[in-house]
Amino acid sequence: MTQWSKITVIVLAAVGVASTPLIWLLNSPGAGELTGASIQAAVGVVALVWALCQQPSPAGPRDKAIRTGEAMRGGNSGIRRPGGRGRGSASADRTGKASGGNANSGIDYTT
Repeated sequence: MTQWSKITVIVLAAVGVASTPLIWLLNSPGAGELTGASIQAAVGVVALVWALCQQPSPAGPRDKAIRTGEAMRGGNSGIRRPGGRGRGSASADRTGKASGGNANSGIDYTT
């Protein structure tokens, strides 16, 4: 869940919980209005608790290159992120040989 979505749910839940007493105070509520207000408050509290319990979304993908083959003549057998683009982590372990111009068997951040 994104940070903005979480904030939106929390604000809407708080409005739902806060507006419930207003319904009770207006026009001497009957049983149906009290029931509706109670349900509204319960849904608001549940939404608030749910939003607070959500874990932040991961920063991005986790790219791994493990035991790659050989890269020759400009080839790539690892991870390529041109210009350093990408938000997640990248790791290379026990990669193969790279021979020739611009060959890569690990992590390549060049343009």
